[in-house]
Amino acid sequence: MLASSAETRAALLRAAGLSFTVEPAQVDEDEVKRAMRAEDRNEAATARTLAVLKARRVSARHPGAYVVGADQLLVCAGEWFDKPADVADARAQLGRLRGRWHELVTAVSVARDQAEIWGTVVHARLTMRDFSDAFLDDYLARAGPGILRCVGGYEAEGLGAQLFDDIEGDWFSILGLPLLPLLAFLRAHRVVAARSSRGPRVSLASWVGPWRTPARRASTVTGWRRRRWTVPMCRWRFPPTRSGRRLPPCRFSASAAAT
Repeated sequence: MLASSAETRAALLRAAGLSFTVEPAQVDEDEVKRAMRAEDRNEAATARTLAVLKARRVSARHPGAYVVGADQLLVCAGEWFDKPADVADARAQLGRLRGRWHELVTAVSVARDQAEIWGTVVHARLTMRDFSDAFLDDYLARAGPGILRCVGGYEAEGLGAQLFDDIEGDWFSILGLPLLPLLAFLRAHRVVAARSSRGPRVSLASWVGPWRTPARRASTVTGWRRRRWTVPMCRWRFPPTRSGRRLPPCRFSASAAAT
């Protein structure tokens, strides 16, 4: 389960082949941030705390489920930025960020039965160009209201890319989710499938292409690690080269089936 309403996070997980349900967590983020600042906790601890709270809050309603919570903070010269309230606020935020570098601190947490079982925090550094006021106004007009869903008032994967001189760090984390370490954890706990270390069993007939002729005969050969493989033999004709010359045919095994 994903304890977040962020469309980008859901899109990243779906693109990675995961099936899940979305149930946003109801957490007062402003109150948590004020409490963490009062305790002199840094941005990494704050982002991690928010991610854990979101995951545990939803986990309490779904026993046995793996629940993913995430949070992201933008920090520039000690100032913590939130999602802009309106276009004027977005303009003010971008005005304070231009010509300077800032840090995106992204945390992810996985909870099960109301207990966190894994989590991590990833840092990225982004340097914004010293663009003009005219450029900023044009950007805000073209970007539309979607930027109000993003801390700092930009979408680096879209028109916001033109705001930057340099970006350092994990791209998935910049988009809001440390995807690679999360997938590694899910594979380790068999929540998602992991390929065998011996590699997949592949039928070569599925990719040798339309140039092969029908199978003529079968033979048994000794394969890798002393495994016996029964393979029908065929002729595989290579496609023409760029010059139009066709390479001579060669004998090749068209499929492999372990016995």
